[in-house]
Amino acid sequence: MTPYDNAHEEDKLNSNERTSLTKPSRAEAEAAVETLLKWAGDDPSREGLIDTPARVARAYEEFFSGYEDNPEEMLARTFEEVDGYDDMVMLRDISLQSHCEHHMVPILGKAHIAYLPDRRVVGISKLARVLDSFGRRLQTQETMTAQVASAIQNALKPLGVAILVDAQHQCMTTRGVKKADVSMVTTRFTGVFKEQADLRERFYQQINLR
Repeated sequence: MTPYDNAHEEDKLNSNERTSLTKPSRAEAEAAVETLLKWAGDDPSREGLIDTPARVARAYEEFFSGYEDNPEEMLARTFEEVDGYDDMVMLRDISLQSHCEHHMVPILGKAHIAYLPDRRVVGISKLARVLDSFGRRLQTQETMTAQVASAIQNALKPLGVAILVDAQHQCMTTRGVKKADVSMVTTRFTGVFKEQADLRERFYQQINLR
């Protein structure tokens, strides 16, 4: 079993654990938000906060909708009519929004994803959808980077995958050490991208093209 298969199996186990959890009702979620508002020192019954618990619950449904997705199914439809194309396929500057699993505050940045096809390619919007699917979960950037690469590797079986994520974490920029404008960079390379330094260099060069 390869490292990519191990990562795939681990993600399936984590998914099974999540689906076995009993999801609270909308009313319970809104009550929890009301409790937090009181804990913060405000009055949930005042005009500006009356509808806040419901708004937060709706926002969380959107922020964390990735738990309902199967990223590899998004990559299931592929195309082989590429007239022999056998070079890198890359999406640059894909906007990323996620939430830190330690403090539940935003992670905001960009991702660059590339793969070297082995006869099959996928619609380019699907790569962005896979990123969104993993981003719309409570995450660490390191885990998310690995998950995206593994999903593409397992679903498309390309010769290799490369991903670089560059993002700011509000758990660091707006609280704690409060270091504004600091971004975190993570990468994951599989297959030929991991084996061939010149291909990795091409990937980095493509990111910086303007």
